[in-house]
Amino acid sequence: MRQPFGRNGTGRICYNGIFGGSDISTVNGFVKGLKHNQLKRIEKLVSRRVPQNTIISNELARQMSEISNETGRQIGVLINRKGQVEYVMVGDAKSIEMPDFGRSRAGSGRFRGLRCVHTHLQNEKLTQDDLTDLALLRLDLMAIIQVDRNTGLPGLVHAAHLLPGNAEAIASNGDAEPFALLSPAIPANLDTDFTELITSLESEMVRVRKTARSGQGARERAILVGISTGAAMDAEESMAELRELALSADVMVVDTIIQRRPQVDPKTVLGRGKLQELLIRSMQLGADLIVFDQELSPAQVREISKVTDLKVIDRPQLILDIFAQRAQSREGKLQVELAQLRYMLPRLIAGQDSAFSRLAGGIGGRGPGETKLETDRRRVRDRISQLEKQVEGLARQRQERRKARVQRDLPVISLIGYTNAGKSTLLNILTRSEVYAERKMFATLDPTSRRLRLPEEREVIINDTVGFIRDLPKDLVAAFRATLEEIQESDLLLHVVDAANPRALQQIASVEKIIGELGYHELREIVVLNKADAASPEALDELRRQVTLDSNRDCVAISAIRGEGLGEMLSKIGMAIGSSELAATHSV
Repeated sequence: MRQPFGRNGTGRICYNGIFGGSDISTVNGFVKGLKHNQLKRIEKLVSRRVPQNTIISNELARQMSEISNETGRQIGVLINRKGQVEYVMVGDAKSIEMPDFGRSRAGSGRFRGLRCVHTHLQNEKLTQDDLTDLALLRLDLMAIIQVDRNTGLPGLVHAAHLLPGNAEAIASNGDAEPFALLSPAIPANLDTDFTELITSLESEMVRVRKTARSGQGARERAILVGISTGAAMDAEESMAELRELALSADVMVVDTIIQRRPQVDPKTVLGRGKLQELLIRSMQLGADLIVFDQELSPAQVREISKVTDLKVIDRPQLILDIFAQRAQSREGKLQVELAQLRYMLPRLIAGQDSAFSRLAGGIGGRGPGETKLETDRRRVRDRISQLEKQVEGLARQRQERRKARVQRDLPVISLIGYTNAGKSTLLNILTRSEVYAERKMFATLDPTSRRLRLPEEREVIINDTVGFIRDLPKDLVAAFRATLEEIQESDLLLHVVDAANPRALQQIASVEKIIGELGYHELREIVVLNKADAASPEALDELRRQVTLDSNRDCVAISAIRGEGLGEMLSKIGMAIGSSELAATHSV
């Protein structure tokens, strides 16, 4: 992307960041070597007006071409919809750079309200840089004037405008261009009614956005982005999981982009070219949200949001949002709010108007995120302190309930596993309960305890716990630690695995890693290969073989939905509970 060289106000000229005006003798940089009268003529371009419905007047095109030919430099203007020249740019022989528009932004249903017209000295048509600027700056139109180097007169004018996105058409043709080219003509013969053109384009833009959202309610449209510095397969698997997370958050995924790089760009994560491609793609598809598959720094969020003008969130923030949607109990809501505030605290900057201010509502802005993120750090810390005390109080109450269960001498079994592995479904089947279960990630946040009678007429307490996931945000683990302490008091863990998932072994490893970090790795465990009916016999046998390589883990294949294998599982539970009780007796 061509970098802007300065910012100026309406009707002023900016040379290399220095305002033109009375003291033009100090102007340098892009205008170095120009004569005094040449600078004066360039400066006078600001006072020119063109008819509102005309792309460029023949008079202005001639003046620009003559100056450009005489100086050997590209000359450009930005014209508003009233026909007034707002900016004048001076480039070199091959390129011209756009001014910095600052925080001036185009609305979602319109373009910026400025059209760019500049000269070309080497008989070239619209370049890729021209089209990139058209998209990145969301200009009304980009036009170039081919200058005749023999006469200094304007030749053909080539112009292009953006096309309102059509997600369905682009989905079927991923190479569809987001630009439309107008027929080239000399300035005197330009017959395009600019006012009519831009009005129809913006009307179409509004219509397309409404059509894209019809039947989708208020769902946000997201592009998922991943950076791969390792194996391509790992990146694809991680992105597949990110898509599942997005769908669980009720986000409409319109595209997925993976870039392979030797290392992540510390400023924008993606490379500059890929970032431009992302912006153009988001405009084509009508996306209003970008979700990155890795955690972003506050500076990266601000930079990416500044370039794309879209809301930007990362994987941890998406997970936090899902938790905010799912939490039902008072304890669950407190823990989610605590995790969100801990995550946001280092990302708050006093008085900022950056990307985080866009998180007021919608994906990534649910729960406490709906409060103003400009809230001062002291107030946020005070709220975190209050929440920590409340969570600690609820943890003490939970500890008392656990003591009561211990006094009744009932063994405790905890269901653990990757999110969406089927833990809640299994609990419902075993205990004939109606715990909320759905094929969505993190359907269960609030731990549930039920009594279960084993075949030997022995009663146990079985707990359903929150599902785990790869790279679970550390703030979330810390906030839910009181809830996860239920696992610590267990006599047996049932590690439920989605046997039909091709990433089952990686998911097992992720769960074991979290259990180890919590210090619960010494608890006895049975691996339950759920959804066995959906896996091929060969894949199931290989998964069982891989799991049982660890002699400390027993394994059983079941289908909770069909009720297959439950008898064998209950038998293994009974044997494990019996041996645990015997071991406890010997230790006494």
